[in-house]
Amino acid sequence: MTDEAAPSRRDRVERVERIARRVGIGFAVLAIVASPWWGRTLLRHLDFFRVRRVEIDGARYVSPDEIVSRLRIDTTQSLFDDVGPLEKRVRQHPSVRDVRIERKLPGTLLVKITENLPVAFVQAASGLVVVDAAGRSLPVNPATADVDLPVLATRDTLTLRVLGQVREQSPALFARIGEVRRVPQGSSFYLLFRLTDSSNSLAHDVLAAADVTADRLSDIVPVEQDLTRRDKHATELDLRFRDQVIARLP
Repeated sequence: MTDEAAPSRRDRVERVERIARRVGIGFAVLAIVASPWWGRTLLRHLDFFRVRRVEIDGARYVSPDEIVSRLRIDTTQSLFDDVGPLEKRVRQHPSVRDVRIERKLPGTLLVKITENLPVAFVQAASGLVVVDAAGRSLPVNPATADVDLPVLATRDTLTLRVLGQVREQSPALFARIGEVRRVPQGSSFYLLFRLTDSSNSLAHDVLAAADVTADRLSDIVPVEQDLTRRDKHATELDLRFRDQVIARLP
């Protein structure tokens, strides 16, 4: 009993010492970081705080390798170097709307990005181009990325704005939109949305005024639900009349 207990006590003592050392180091680092400018300058020269790992958070369509490449971090980069220039490089990527870089001791940079989300395919001479709500082309490869987007004949900024709103506010509804196009009406036009139902088996058209909003487009959802309860399917839903949703049945 005595021989077995002694190593156990030594293990506990060593464990407590290790924890104490880590806590001590942590307090020392916090004290230096909270100190004037010379504190961070001192930390930059310690090999212990060299950047050894980069983590990318928020990348869905942009490749994490592209973000790391834009950072251009070398073996001399310290965790306590100014991250402003790094954020500026990443922010210049066309798929990045915003970026924030955080530090994780002792040697990890956490890069949190917010993407410019793709909202449509636009037909071009070279084929289908992925664009965001502002009409900017995005370097998204449909062959490698999971992209299922509405198709537009032209880079229609009005329609793209509406699609951007719908994607943010009603993702489930956005996922059902297969095509959007302008339809001439006298000296003006209206928008025609081609939608599938929730099972992607049936499709119908939604007619909407040129100034339609995401909230107004969402008015079709309770109407569709009511038709489903009655075992009916509309071939067309018309939103062009104020505060009304007109369902046209086969």
